[in-house]
Amino acid sequence: MATKITEECINCGACEAECPNTAIYPAGTPYELNGQTFDPLSNDYYYIVPEKCTECVGHANQEQCAAVCPVDCCVPDPDHRETEEELFEKAKRLHPDKSFGELTSENSHFRK
Repeated sequence: MATKITEECINCGACEAECPNTAIYPAGTPYELNGQTFDPLSNDYYYIVPEKCTECVGHANQEQCAAVCPVDCCVPDPDHRETEEELFEKAKRLHPDKSFGELTSENSHFRK
């Protein structure tokens, strides 16, 4: 499942730079996906675009936004459930120029 940012967000921005998929945006900022621009998903606090979130599968062994969030507001989004395989395939689509190796405990929290 994708990760989401809850209303407890203090808008510190720590998460945005950590996202390997550029899925995190500041409040009120339109987001880009597949060459199109869309209205912001939140006007009040940072938000994560579910279509771009891979829970860092293929990149890290934990969600990087959650790892740096000082108020623990980056949590699983039950409205966007995906398997490890689906998340890995999404990562490959989002980064067509990147060479991904096999999934291991180093690049997938599903393998802990």
